Amino acid sequence: MEFEKIVHERYATKLFDGRKIPEEKISRLFEMIRHAASSFNIQPWKIIIIKDQKLKEKLQPATWNQQQIPTCSHLLVFCADTGIAGNIDRLEKLMIENGADKESIKGYIDMMKGFEKNLSEEQKLSWSQRQTFLALGNALNGAKSLGFDSCPMEGFNPAEYSRILSLPKNLVPTALCPVGYAKDTQKDKLRFAKKDVFIEDSKLKW
Repeated sequence: MEFEKIVHERYATKLFDGRKIPEEKISRLFEMIRHAASSFNIQPWKIIIIKDQKLKEKLQPATWNQQQIPTCSHLLVFCADTGIAGNIDRLEKLMIENGADKESIKGYIDMMKGFEKNLSEEQKLSWSQRQTFLALGNALNGAKSLGFDSCPMEGFNPAEYSRILSLPKNLVPTALCPVGYAKDTQKDKLRFAKKDVFIEDSKLKW
């Protein structure tokens, strides 16, 4: 499916039919998510994969009882990872394993470490969450490209998700993405007109 068609046909599915996505397809989706863009390539996220039906049902009350949760095939819990320093260390190791010279990348690594050091805990969370939404975008469009559906969700209680899933402090549930096969039907998309979204530089005072 061409990307333009994917963007136009993807929609926020409110009810899935309960069918399971074949492992081959869900694995391909995970690869698309794994290759999402991120600043400095730090990839400050973890995605929790929920397949167990009882666990989905346990999480549903913490998602305001929305029906996407128990009816989806897989529930993906996108967590921002505030352990940025650890990711930088892992990235450095990965770069060296893939042929980079440690001395030649020292400046880049030091720049990332300096960036992380200057962030407050609140800034680390905010930055990591913004990066996490880039990975979520890959999940939404990737699902449609593979022939199934998805729904981006912020309507849930992150603290309850953390408690139920026993997540460490550095992993903060930020968005949900249930995926599966839609049981509802897509409505016409309503979007603002181009003139209300894009501003040409000729209209700016600079």
